[in-house]
Amino acid sequence: MKLNNDALFEQDVEALIREIHAQYGYDFSGYARASVYRRIKRFLSQKHLNSLDDLRKGLFSDSFFFENFLQEVTVNVTEMFRDPTFFLSLRTNVLPILSTYPFIKIWDAGCSTGEELFSLAILLKEEGLLDRTKIYATDINQKVLKQAKEGIFSATNMPAYTSGYYAAGGKQEFSSYYRSNYGSAKFDSSLVKNVVIYPHNLATDSSFNEFHLILCRNVLIYFNRELQERVFRLFDESMVSLGYLGLGKKETLAMSGISSNYNLVDKSNRIYRKAN
Repeated sequence: MKLNNDALFEQDVEALIREIHAQYGYDFSGYARASVYRRIKRFLSQKHLNSLDDLRKGLFSDSFFFENFLQEVTVNVTEMFRDPTFFLSLRTNVLPILSTYPFIKIWDAGCSTGEELFSLAILLKEEGLLDRTKIYATDINQKVLKQAKEGIFSATNMPAYTSGYYAAGGKQEFSSYYRSNYGSAKFDSSLVKNVVIYPHNLATDSSFNEFHLILCRNVLIYFNRELQERVFRLFDESMVSLGYLGLGKKETLAMSGISSNYNLVDKSNRIYRKAN
């Protein structure tokens, strides 16, 4: 099937999505269609493939090829201290409450390559909470999880990350948290000594613990309404009484089935607290 017929292309993508689910267990049926179609077309162009039939052959005969495809179709745009006012709000509005608990459990859902994970760990360390916090960092993509475990990021991003860190209320020299080497910045492994990193699919997997804080930022915007509702219910089931939920700036609990269970802590930064 050629790519110049949008209706046929979209029809064939739907069939491919079902085949991927059956073969690999990854369910993209709830992903926003415009994003899925756009990313598949870009992958075809990058790999110089002329049709979805060519793509299908690669996906089901080469696991490495499939991992590359997964990397492209899932969204992995992230940075350290992204939207620094969110982290500043965590520091001032959420962590002082969590500090009253003897042990803290946090879920960083859709952690991607780990920039948000390390940002959170630095925040907890500076507030004296890291040693009694367990962070579960998950993502659908095992390739990005490998990078999250390594904690190695491009040194070219450090000036922007440094600015974000100070805007988020950073208390030390940001460079004290990493070592620069050959164009990379390797972050201190002690920041993630209490972190569990493993794959979890928000579209299909179930709750696995109870958390005091769940972060899922800039992920839900790529899901359709039905899948968003599923994820919100999953988070609600995974949240302790009076726990906190942090979303991205373009994401909201408004109009969701669980909205009545939560109060707004910070409207502009999309931080909510479970009512009971």
